[in-house]
Amino acid sequence: MSPKKRIVILTGAGISAESGLKTFRDSGGLWEGFDMMEVASIEGWQADKEKMLDFYNMRRKQAALAKPNTGHLALVKLEEQFDVVVITQNVDDLHEKAGSANVIHLHGKLSEVKSSVDDSEVYEIGEKPIKLGDTCKKGSQLRPNVVWFGEPVPEFERAREVMQTADICIIIGTSLVVYPAASLIHDAPPHSEVYLVDPSVPEYIASERKINIMQEHASTGVPALIKKIMS
Repeated sequence: MSPKKRIVILTGAGISAESGLKTFRDSGGLWEGFDMMEVASIEGWQADKEKMLDFYNMRRKQAALAKPNTGHLALVKLEEQFDVVVITQNVDDLHEKAGSANVIHLHGKLSEVKSSVDDSEVYEIGEKPIKLGDTCKKGSQLRPNVVWFGEPVPEFERAREVMQTADICIIIGTSLVVYPAASLIHDAPPHSEVYLVDPSVPEYIASERKINIMQEHASTGVPALIKKIMS
């Protein structure tokens, strides 16, 4: 029996937005009224920890209530025929809720907290809030296990290695302008088939390499693409 082909999927905010999780890039979204650098940067954390904790408590509660959409659910079907790895830029757990077995979170997870002095001390808290004064075993303030602007992306090298093994690469709901995640497309092997599902297609990527473009939202485009791939 020949080994299963590997499909590597890169997802961004677009797939979560259809489950009601808006981002700071959306007009009228959850981040509206908040300065991005105040609530999504290491400088913001150092300046006002309580504000940051309140903001992420709100996001955590919202994510806990969200349900996977048809885009998330369709991706799980690929596991019947392929070796599938999902690399997501999203900090929610909608892929896991849908049933995806192998998910790499580039930017961390809302449902986790970590020590502010030791990145290896990570705790699962679900939808519970974090308060000022909540500390890790070492006595330091707990913080969201989310990668902020100005911080390294710990899972990036692992994601690169996985992308380099792709026979098929599927990019969903991402603008491909946030680095370093946007550079992962360049790690897909020359022989791999690349698909992009997004209602807005960045003009520059067409010249980079052959990309099969489906200019649709994830909830409709992904199920159609999965049906095509599996047939």
